[in-house]
Amino acid sequence: MQTNATSTQPKKLLDQVRDKIRFKHYSLSTEKIYIAWIKQFILYHQKRHPLEMGALEVEAFLTYLATQRHVSSSTQNQALSAILFLYREVLAVDLPWLDNFERSKKPRRLPVVLTIQEIQALLHEASTAPDPIGLIIKLLYGTGMRLMEAVRLRVKDVELERREIIVRDGKGGKDRVTMLPESLVESMCVQLALRREWHAQDVVLGKVDVWLPDALATKYPNASKEWGWQYVFAAKNYSIDPRSNSERRHHVEEKQVQRYVKRAAQAAGIAKPTTPHTLRHSFATHVLQSGYDIRTVQELLGHSDVATTMIYTHVLNKGGKGVVSPLDRL
Repeated sequence: MQTNATSTQPKKLLDQVRDKIRFKHYSLSTEKIYIAWIKQFILYHQKRHPLEMGALEVEAFLTYLATQRHVSSSTQNQALSAILFLYREVLAVDLPWLDNFERSKKPRRLPVVLTIQEIQALLHEASTAPDPIGLIIKLLYGTGMRLMEAVRLRVKDVELERREIIVRDGKGGKDRVTMLPESLVESMCVQLALRREWHAQDVVLGKVDVWLPDALATKYPNASKEWGWQYVFAAKNYSIDPRSNSERRHHVEEKQVQRYVKRAAQAAGIAKPTTPHTLRHSFATHVLQSGYDIRTVQELLGHSDVATTMIYTHVLNKGGKGVVSPLDRL
């Protein structure tokens, strides 16, 4: 006797990875990176299922990345993190070799820091960038925020009266408070006024929803439409959310900021490799140069360990560890 019941097909491996990543509330960028590395790992071994492989295959793949593709230690560690996530979190494989892999040691390098004059020249060139890119670039130097912290800034976290910015869910899931530079208050007010107009348009068009972290969208179903939760630096055009497939206004793309920082540095004649993160390094160093203590800078940057902040004290030294060259004594 035939039955109309159909057996449920098991989910494909990469779909299982996506589900697990979203269950653990990892970011979309982490999802894309992990999926890409897991794909490469499987393709490198002729599409064998990971359950058929083990320590030798993982080691072979990591060796290939280092010796043939010449990736950096941080990139190799990123690939390892993706593979370990696959085995531990998705396949639930508890194998001893998972704990025996040593991560590549990152070379200890001093951060690139711009001088005050270089910062002035860069910000001058960045002033020609379209709104709100120029304001974001100034905020990166003026507050010490990371790039993603700046582009994801919400309206409710800008305290105009207290001249503060609350950085939510920074690296390590921590919140912190940094300053809102007095010189940027007027520009921020202009940006918020423009954002108000866009929000009113979004309400009329029924596209006012904004992405909310974790389970807030379920806990507070109307929060995604509220003014306070909107991105300060929203994109001009609507886009499709790859996870929910809903059309709404996302934040400004971080690559735009990266592009204009690079262009501004080149136009200013700055020879040092300059990225948005260079502005954060410069902020920390210049605050220390102004006489503020290391603990204050640690709190402004959101570092868990003061040892991480201490690296900027090395940049402060004049010449080789502050030592006067014997040549200059002649």
